[in-house]
Amino acid sequence: MTASPQLPELTEFEGRPVHAPEGPPLLTAENITVRFGGVVAVKDISLSVRPGEILGLIGPNGAGKTTLFNALTGFVRPTSGRVTFAGRDITHIQPQGRAKMGMARTFQVERPFEDLSVLENVLVAAFLKRRGRGAEDHAYAVLERVGLADRAFQPASQLNLARRRRLELAKVLALEPKVLFLDESIAGLNPPGQQEMVALIRSLAESGLGIVMVEHIMHVIMSLSDHVICMAFGELLAEGDPHAVAAHPDVIRAYLGDDND
Repeated sequence: MTASPQLPELTEFEGRPVHAPEGPPLLTAENITVRFGGVVAVKDISLSVRPGEILGLIGPNGAGKTTLFNALTGFVRPTSGRVTFAGRDITHIQPQGRAKMGMARTFQVERPFEDLSVLENVLVAAFLKRRGRGAEDHAYAVLERVGLADRAFQPASQLNLARRRRLELAKVLALEPKVLFLDESIAGLNPPGQQEMVALIRSLAESGLGIVMVEHIMHVIMSLSDHVICMAFGELLAEGDPHAVAAHPDVIRAYLGDDND
């Protein structure tokens, strides 16, 4: 069986050279299991993220990616297993506590404060880290980083989808994270918008941020990731570099079915 357009060759985007980040992991998850009543949504998943590394989480609908993502960021309590950040056990720390430590996430549906300006939206987050003029300077610098400085005084309600996504990213970057969690930040964008976001995510990783991504656009996440974890029915199906995972027979069957079925 050969891969279909759902598991394409990496031709539409120039692949990010896969590298082995050095140094100890910033984030480690050990044997994470999440149960909802009798349903096992995530079973015995382990992973780690180092500075400058992009980890991609993929899998068919219902694979458990979002539940694992939520367990890593504190929005779901694991039934068993442990999450550590910078050597500290954070398994039972709430999301706001993790954000203060250096973990920040985006959400699938962006919800800016539409009555505020773009700059004011970022200031809300920046004030959690800085005060006074320092917070404003930091917020503006973040807008420059994501390409929204020219929209700083525009109402957030007037932004198109691509700019709203970048505003969502700016808000979490204002928290000065060490590990960034991106929940479908590229889905729904047109090709130019996708390419802009890909370039921005690459630049963030190159600056030393660890990044965990959930994304359904396969050629995007495969071209961005250094390491990929594929899940199915809550369990680990395959992991490794993007090319190896895309070619794994179990991954192909999970996405495309089995010719013998």
